[in-house]
Amino acid sequence: METFSKKIKEELSMIHNLSNKKLVKCELLGYLLTIDSNKFVTESEYNINRFNKLLTNNGINNFTIEMQGNKFCIITKDKIKIEYNPENEEEKRAVVRGAFMGSGSVTNPKSKYHLEMVFQSEENAEKIKNIIISFRINCKILKREKNYIVYIKDGEDIANFLAFIGANKAVLSFEDTRVLRDVRNKVNRLVNCETANLNKVIKTSVKQIEDIKLIKKKNKFSSLSEKEKELAKLRLENPDATLTELGKMLKKPIGKSGVNHRMKAISDLAEELRK
Repeated sequence: METFSKKIKEELSMIHNLSNKKLVKCELLGYLLTIDSNKFVTESEYNINRFNKLLTNNGINNFTIEMQGNKFCIITKDKIKIEYNPENEEEKRAVVRGAFMGSGSVTNPKSKYHLEMVFQSEENAEKIKNIIISFRINCKILKREKNYIVYIKDGEDIANFLAFIGANKAVLSFEDTRVLRDVRNKVNRLVNCETANLNKVIKTSVKQIEDIKLIKKKNKFSSLSEKEKELAKLRLENPDATLTELGKMLKKPIGKSGVNHRMKAISDLAEELRK
C-alpha cells in the first residue's frame, strides 16, 4: 500500500521548476543536507528520479544508480558539496523541499499528526529548522541516537508545512482527513462526557433514594418539611431525573440549587439516622 509520505514525494517530484538553475541548486542543497556520505537511498522511484535530475542539472554526472534490495541507490564518486545561501522565499522553499524529499516522512493523519526530517548533523538540522520557523511554522529538534530530527506534531503546522514546500494536493488530502478525525474525536469526547454525566446522575439518584427509604423505614418521614416531602416523593417516582428536571416537576418549580438545598436537608437527616 502506498504510504502518505510516498504520495507527497511523488507530487513534489512532479514540480516543474528544473529550468530555474537557482531553485534546482537550492533543492539539491536540501537533499545534501540530509546526507553525510556519497550515497543516497530511497524506496521511491519518483524520489530517485528527482535526485537524478537535480544532479545532472547541476552538471554532476559522476554517479551510478543501482538497486539494493527493494531500494534505489545513487552513489557518487565523491561526496558532493554545494555552497549557496538561499536569497528569497522561493529558494528557501526549495531547500526545505529538498530536505523533506531527502529524509522526510509524514504519519498518516488518520492515526496521529507527526512529520519529521532526519539529519546526521545538528548544524544542518538547525539550518532547516530556522528556515521553517521564519515562516511561522512551529517545529523542534530531537536527538535520536546519532541523528537529529526536525519534527512537527501540530496538525495545522503540518498542513502549513506541506503547503510551504508545494505539496498542494497533499494539503487537501491531509486537511480532509484532519477535519474528519477532529470531528470524530469531538463526538467521542461528547459521548464520554454524556456518559460521565449520566453515571453521575445515576449515582446521585441511587444515594438519594437510599436516604429517603431509610427515613421512611425509621418512620421519620414526617420530620421533613412539606417541600422536602414533595421532592422526596418525586425522586422515588423519577429515579432517572436530573435535579434540574425534578425542580421543574414541583408544584412551585425551583432551580437546581434550590433542589440541591432540599436534598441536602434530606441527606443530613438520613446521616443522623445512620449514626
